[in-house]
Parts: sequence; C-alpha cells; structure tokens
Amino acid sequence: MIKFAYLINRVDGMTFEEFVEYHRDRHAPLFTSIPEAKQYVRKYTVSHPVPAENYPAPAYDGLTEIWFDDWADHDAFFASENYRVRVHPDEANFIDQNSIGVMVTEETTVI
Repeated sequence: MIKFAYLINRVDGMTFEEFVEYHRDRHAPLFTSIPEAKQYVRKYTVSHPVPAENYPAPAYDGLTEIWFDDWADHDAFFASENYRVRVHPDEANFIDQNSIGVMVTEETTVI
C-alpha cells in the first residue's frame, strides 16, 4: 500500500470556513465521482484542524490522504482524463498550490 499525505493551505481571500466547506462538500464529492476513484483509490480522506489546547497552531488548513495498492494504480489514476480534466483543475479554486507539503509513505503497524 502506497499512502500519500497532502498538507494544504487555502488560497488568498478564502476564509478557513469557506476552505473547509469547499474541500469537504465540493472537491471531495467531485474526486469520488469519477470512476477511476472507485477503480484505483483504496482510501481517500479530507481532514481539517480543530482547536487543541496545549498544542501549537496548525501549520496547514487541511490534509488529504490518498491510498493506492501500488504505483501502477497511482499512475493510472493521476493520468486518467477524468482526473486531469475534471478534478485537478478544481484544486486551484481552493488550494494554494505553492504551499503544498507532500509525504509518500508505506505504513508499518506497531500496535
């Protein structure tokens, strides 16, 4: 399993609340609406920071996690016309493309 964590910030002029609404209620349904999401993606989540006393302020406005069985599925998903034409262009509507942090991982269960 290959896991991708995308740490994202909102575009200038968008409030945090507008960002969360767009990410959760507009972009996520668009992402999951394409057939390639069901075919290639094993898990897709969107998360947003919540107040947490005694913790530092969050460095990002959101987190998107996408899991694939392997690199072939990753490549097929991101190369698909539906992703390239429908989903990818929508990201610029709410994500500051210059501030994205990415981590590619393989999970090891400890407990």
